[in-house]
Amino acid sequence: MRVEVLTTPGCSNCKVLEKMLNELGIPYDLIDVTEKPEYLEKYPIFTAPGLVVDGKLQFTGIPKKENLQKIFS
Repeated sequence: MRVEVLTTPGCSNCKVLEKMLNELGIPYDLIDVTEKPEYLEKYPIFTAPGLVVDGKLQFTGIPKKENLQKIFS
């Protein structure tokens, strides 16, 4: 399973999502969309963070922890 967090510089909500994923023991890659704008073409997020799992955008913003757990259970 490939997990990517679409982030922007200084994004405090991104840090919250990263902490949630760390607590669940989910490895992920951080993708700074300002450095890789092609991700915005593929996943048109308007709010960071974006959570992409196996190539599918699952959430934008901060998901509820129980919704996050459902994806990875």
